Amino acid sequence: MAHTYEGGIPARVYLGTLLVALCFHPISVGGAALKQEVALENGATTLNHSMAMVLRMEGLLAQGNGSDVALRVQTVNTDEVKVIQAHTLVLSLQSEVFEELLLSHNASTLVLREPADCAAVFDKFIRYLYCGDISVRLDQAIPLHKLASKYRVWSLQQGLSQYMTGHLSSDSPTGHVVGWYQYAMQIGDANLMDSCLQYLSWNLSSVLQSGEWGSISDDLLLSLMQRSDLILQSELELYEALEAWIGQNQPAGLTVENALRQVRYGMIPPQHLFRLQKQSPVMLKYYESIRDLLFLAFQFHSASPVQLAKYFDVNCSIFTPRNYLSPSWGSPWVINNPTRDDRSFSFQTQLGPSGSDASKRVTWNALFSPRWLPLSVRSAYTNEMQATRTDGGRPRIIVTPATSSPDFAGVSFQKTVIVTARQGGKMVVRHVYNFHQSTEEAGDFLVDADLHRRVSEYLIDSSLYLHVVVKPLYHSLIVARK
Repeated sequence: MAHTYEGGIPARVYLGTLLVALCFHPISVGGAALKQEVALENGATTLNHSMAMVLRMEGLLAQGNGSDVALRVQTVNTDEVKVIQAHTLVLSLQSEVFEELLLSHNASTLVLREPADCAAVFDKFIRYLYCGDISVRLDQAIPLHKLASKYRVWSLQQGLSQYMTGHLSSDSPTGHVVGWYQYAMQIGDANLMDSCLQYLSWNLSSVLQSGEWGSISDDLLLSLMQRSDLILQSELELYEALEAWIGQNQPAGLTVENALRQVRYGMIPPQHLFRLQKQSPVMLKYYESIRDLLFLAFQFHSASPVQLAKYFDVNCSIFTPRNYLSPSWGSPWVINNPTRDDRSFSFQTQLGPSGSDASKRVTWNALFSPRWLPLSVRSAYTNEMQATRTDGGRPRIIVTPATSSPDFAGVSFQKTVIVTARQGGKMVVRHVYNFHQSTEEAGDFLVDADLHRRVSEYLIDSSLYLHVVVKPLYHSLIVARK
């Protein structure tokens, strides 16, 4: 499906100079939009014939009337040639690169050599210079961005970057986010690179199941596996996906070893580690490279973290949970009509990732309120689990343990609330909120969401889709690394 870019700037670029230079016939008011914006002094109004102007410009390009330069676009490494009849004035006004080329070439033909992907969309690019708008498909974003950068058409370059950032979740047959990340890294677009990396991290489970996973580069793979904010079912799911990626890409041995050492084996239950040791071809082949990590993981599961810390260094990331969606670590929560009234629910998680704590359960109470004053302005006598509701409040959420236990000593709980929404026709993570202390709320929870709008980007069929994850950290022993 094609999309028309607007991206925060006018969808049409009006070429004021060309209005005089290229309009050969007067434009009649009949059939043109008459726009009365603001009553000016003496009853003046604004007549807006810009759409007719754009149509005239588009016809000028299509028919080649008054053309004074032919753009001969040759596709690199092929015999394919595309000729576009153009106008020096338009090209020079829109692109300083074209202005320099046209000044240095007196001939009526300008030869341009472009790679195949750019040559395929070159006529679309030139049309943007005339009309100021452009329809973009996912597979056209990169070649159009290349052209905009090469010819220094900054408005189009910026718009395409915004287009890519806003269409990460759009459906495509083979996926596009990985390609966009690699392109952003190549050109040094840090904002687009970070947006792609965040999307891949927050939606990793769906990425692992897609054909896009196999196209991930070595560097991107290692960047992802170092992160603690990955959202996926379990660490075992990540290991199995890594094994599939290794089988498909056959990377160098050092890359495999580095990737395997980023797996958090302490987060995989012992029964699965035993099975992997006997049945995983990758683990069998590279066992010596990760034997120390497996040994540490088995020790972690066989003794309490406090005992283990007396003899071994457990200050490493393999004991830091990621955002796991499996029932042991949290629960989904669908809130119908979230602007109506307060809601609460309870769920259980395992006390900690260690084998000695995995069988112990913690019951949690979660409270959501659509209009809740922050802690700083509540009455000192108001119970923390009771919302102080006002019309001026905004959505709030807290997650607290239902009971206390001596087992909690040495354990802190990071709570993560994941908001899922529908974008580009599929379910994606819209936002992630983190908060740490047992009684602390997420201070910025849904701060930018307008839940009263039925078409809110945060709602699916008027419902708010959350997933609450509790990540137990042995805070006195382990320093979490992202």
